[in-house]
Amino acid sequence: MTQLTERQHWMSVLAHSTASQLDALWQTVALQPAYTPVRPAEIGLTRLQARMGGSGKRFVMGDATVTRAVVQLTDGTLGFSYVLGRDKAHAERCALVDALMQQPETHALIHEKIIAPLAALRHEQRQLRAQQIASSKVDFFTLMRGDNA
Repeated sequence: MTQLTERQHWMSVLAHSTASQLDALWQTVALQPAYTPVRPAEIGLTRLQARMGGSGKRFVMGDATVTRAVVQLTDGTLGFSYVLGRDKAHAERCALVDALMQQPETHALIHEKIIAPLAALRHEQRQLRAQQIASSKVDFFTLMRGDNA
């Protein structure tokens, strides 16, 4: 597995967040940065590919709805986002957070108040899901009859 860069990490955390989670944490930072939409949030489709067993030949699994946005802060910094679903406000907020994370003066605050809590929540959700999956695991075994030996 490749090592994620810091920006890839926070972009992943933002993409996996829900609008309600991000909005609740956004309220705690109390920032009102000036920005303009470079590419207003727009909805589209992306094709999903999969592999059988994780290593087989690729096949098209289906399509998913994605919303993307690009915003620009007054100093020219660009923020990008892609989120699953059709929530334009969520995509724009993610792009704004991405732009603010690139700013030295707001990086630490945004990381502490938004990115770290969202990452912890995602980790907790993944652990819970792993426990649910493990509890339903079925081990198959074969008993040998004495006359087959």
